[in-house]
Amino acid sequence: MPKNYLDALAPGGSGPIRVPAGLVILVGPPASGKTSFVRALIERRQIDTEVVVSSDEIRAELFGTSPADADSEAADGRIFEERDRRIAARLAAGHSAVAESTNVTPQARARLIALARRYNAPVTVLRFDPDLTDLLQQHAKRGRTDLTAEDVRAYAAVMARHATADQLRSEGATAVHDVPGRRQATTPAEAAARFEFD
Repeated sequence: MPKNYLDALAPGGSGPIRVPAGLVILVGPPASGKTSFVRALIERRQIDTEVVVSSDEIRAELFGTSPADADSEAADGRIFEERDRRIAARLAAGHSAVAESTNVTPQARARLIALARRYNAPVTVLRFDPDLTDLLQQHAKRGRTDLTAEDVRAYAAVMARHATADQLRSEGATAVHDVPGRRQATTPAEAAARFEFD
C-alpha cells in the first residue's frame, strides 16, 4: 500500500489508496478542505452519509446556528461526547466511521484512537495540510464568524508541530495519507478519486 498519495500517482503506482473499514480520522485546520473532500466522497458514492460523524453538524444539531450558545467548554464537552457516542455505535456494529473535525492536537486524536482500540478497528489518518496563504483565503471565503484568521493560523501552527506523519503513526495510526488539495491544484473530487474505501 502506498505511504501517501504521491506514491499512488507515481509511474507504476498501485492505483487508488485503499482505506480499510474502521475509523478514519481527518486531521487539518479549519478551511483545509475536509468537508469538501467528504462531500466529494459522498457524491461519488464512495461512502454513505451516515459514515461521517461531523463535530460541526453535531454542534448545529445541539445548538442551532447561534455560535454564542455553542462557544463554551461545556458545549464542546457535549458535542464531543455525542461525537464519540456515534462513532462508538458505528464501530461496535462493525461499520466504518469518519471523524470529521480538526483533530490537530494529540489529545483530540488520543480520544478517537482509544475508541478504535476498544473495538479493534484500524485507524487511518487523512491529513489536510494546505499552504497557509491558501488556508486563509479559503477561510475568508467561508465567512464564518465563530473563527478568526488568527484562530485558523493557530490551528495550522498546532498541526505543523503536533500532526506530522511520524507522530500520527507513533500515536497508533495504522496508516497516514496526505490528501491533495489546492496546493497540488487538485479538486475535492479528484482527491476523492485517489482513495478507495472498504
